Amino acid sequence: MAGEEGQGQEGRDQPVWQDHDLHVVWGITLMSVLAIASVTPAFPEVEQAFNLSSGQVYLLISVFALPGVFLTFVAGILSDRYGRRKVVVPALFLFGIAGAACAFAPNFGVFLALRFLQGIGGAGLAAPNYAIIGDLYVGRERTTAFGYNSSILSISAASFPAIGGALALLGWSYPFLLPLLAIPIGFLVLYSLHKAEPHNRENLREHLGVVLKRLKNPRDLGLFACSLVTFVVLFGTLQGYLPTLMNQNFGASSLLTGVVLASLSITAALTSTQMGRLSSRFSEQNLIRASFVLYAVALCLIPLVPVVWLLFVPMLVFGVAQSLNVPNVYSLLNQDAPDEEHRGAFISLNSTTLRLGQLIGPLLMAAAQPLLGIGGAYFAAAALVGGMFFVAFFFIR
Repeated sequence: MAGEEGQGQEGRDQPVWQDHDLHVVWGITLMSVLAIASVTPAFPEVEQAFNLSSGQVYLLISVFALPGVFLTFVAGILSDRYGRRKVVVPALFLFGIAGAACAFAPNFGVFLALRFLQGIGGAGLAAPNYAIIGDLYVGRERTTAFGYNSSILSISAASFPAIGGALALLGWSYPFLLPLLAIPIGFLVLYSLHKAEPHNRENLREHLGVVLKRLKNPRDLGLFACSLVTFVVLFGTLQGYLPTLMNQNFGASSLLTGVVLASLSITAALTSTQMGRLSSRFSEQNLIRASFVLYAVALCLIPLVPVVWLLFVPMLVFGVAQSLNVPNVYSLLNQDAPDEEHRGAFISLNSTTLRLGQLIGPLLMAAAQPLLGIGGAYFAAAALVGGMFFVAFFFIR
């Protein structure tokens, strides 16, 4: 551990960003975003290859997210009881093998089955990964570490759509080979992660009782709600339907779609690197509230832009919002976690809400688009995140 709460940078001989264990965490973080960010620019090509509608192709997002809704909490409990490595390493191997096998799927049914298996692997990554950061750091160091991790998340979210879009120019299957990167990262976690491992010896009922007791805290419920809505919007309106909007309205190529999505993540990455400074001037609660105002502005702008290049404006606004939201939500949740031996299960509750957002976001957008039109669906999403500002104001204190 970094030390007692409030110790901050004084208890560490080197800056947080130079810590080797954090570098290993970044490898896991890269994989956690790969499975969706790298393949959505290829969805128009996948539609053509398998003769699908736009609604059908987004099942590739939903079936990947589905196992996480049910298994992320299990992964968090197992990481508390047996250690983070024993969950993360097998998850990375399954993620990599099943994900790469998608490139050779002979039909769409097999494709969906392999994405489901990859989702089982993905379910074992997020909660233990964020719990490791919570184990390693406290106080402002923790917020700073989550800021850097969010920056890596955003850099990967920026890079993978562009890489996936470029690979999709060669053929729809090429972006689906990228998960093979998870295999060497699995060996890195196995042999190079030096942190001490928790070993919770409580029986399951006692373990769950400690964790679920935290659900009586209105602040934590508000934080979980913020995570859910944020990822409903992210994966419904941007990762999900922005490629469709750009293709229908502007005839944009998969490469250009990847570049536009990358601009969001680059902005988020740059802003996230300043999270230590921002958190010293503004509370985490106020930064989260500000993020929902910015989300609403960005979503209102997207359907109004007359030319494709102006999409960079709402993407930049959304990127700043994302950087203010995600690391501060995780920082507050780690503050509220009971202790190290329950942190994996507690943080997994938030990771489960993220998976749920990934699952239902594209489905809600697919349902809203025929009723409201694609522009109306974006305005409805803006109203939803605008409402979350009030949730953040009254509950996250």
